Amino acid sequence: MQRLLALLCLMAAPLSAQDRGGDFDYYVMSLSWSANWCALEGDARGSPQCDASAEFGWILHGLWPQYETGYPANCPTGERAPSHSDTAAMADIMGTPGLAWHQWRKHGVCSGLSSDDYFALSREAFGRINRPEVFHALTRQVTLPASLIEEAFLKENAPLEADQITITCKSGYIQEARICLTRDLEFRDCGPDVIRDCTMTSAQFDPMR
Repeated sequence: MQRLLALLCLMAAPLSAQDRGGDFDYYVMSLSWSANWCALEGDARGSPQCDASAEFGWILHGLWPQYETGYPANCPTGERAPSHSDTAAMADIMGTPGLAWHQWRKHGVCSGLSSDDYFALSREAFGRINRPEVFHALTRQVTLPASLIEEAFLKENAPLEADQITITCKSGYIQEARICLTRDLEFRDCGPDVIRDCTMTSAQFDPMR
């Protein structure tokens, strides 16, 4: 009898909620400094993004639909998957077609947009942000406080505020600048799970390849 009751309770329990495309609160746009990613991961992978001729600075890691806490991922979608030419067309701001494909499959499907519209919105968001040119002038590796990266973005992107951007670090390197945007791509405060600034005072930062 106890086993029967347990089975009935299990059958009566609500199914876990599944993330749905278009059901989210805001976007996080993640910008990665290419040379640092290459030092951390890309060189070991043999990524063409890390070729000396590529000359990438800040690249678009992704435009991520976000809940006020947490984020959706891998949402079911009836939208057509992007073609190779679609993802290749994003490589100029994302480094490689493979990253564009991955971002669509994990995050883009949760936007409620077609892949064409998601990539167009991603490009628009990237274009709206002034990426500090000062870092392009570096000729050698430097160590600097993570707060300096944030200050540079704030200076170049008024009216961007400190609670609307966060800097992340990984393995001693500056990793990413993550900027929080409304669904209309206006600056907005980040959720509490996003606004977790790196506090390193001597993070490594490599010059452009």
